[in-house]
Amino acid sequence: MSTNSATVPELPAALSFGLRPLPLAPLAAALDLVVKSAARRHPAMFARLGDQAGKRFLIEPTDLPFVVVMTPRPDDPEVQVVRPGEEPATDARIAGPLAALVGLVHGAYDGDALFFSRDLTVEGDMSAVVALRNALDDAEIDLVAEAAAVLGPLAQPAETVGRIAASLAERITGIAFARPRSGS
Repeated sequence: MSTNSATVPELPAALSFGLRPLPLAPLAAALDLVVKSAARRHPAMFARLGDQAGKRFLIEPTDLPFVVVMTPRPDDPEVQVVRPGEEPATDARIAGPLAALVGLVHGAYDGDALFFSRDLTVEGDMSAVVALRNALDDAEIDLVAEAAAVLGPLAQPAETVGRIAASLAERITGIAFARPRSGS
């Protein structure tokens, strides 16, 4: 699915195609670690979801050959990575280019603007989606810092390397994989 948007970049098709044969288990394990770490590091974000925390969200990067199914329970968040069409039943679906989805997490894009420009598709339980969006907005998540945090005492050097890698990936793809640092 193409968004035909001039403002939200899409992952290059060749890169997406190259990812198709890769196994999903390592990605699922890594995302699970990061989400569980984020639940420990940002308990207020997960608590803010309230009754919506038990809902199952389908996060569909339309320019990638997989989808993410997340249940953001504060005590035991769950993440699954599956091929499109293999996902379990979900309460809500949020679909769009990877850049839009990542940009929502770290504040690079406004969810309402993405929705009204049709760069983002939202279906299902709107109360759950709004609760998730508000929780993410308030938490000011930085994906590089969250990924590095799982490495414990190596988090700081890993974050430094991650920021370099994210900057390089952004130059190649146009996708901002890290939250801009204050003052930069």
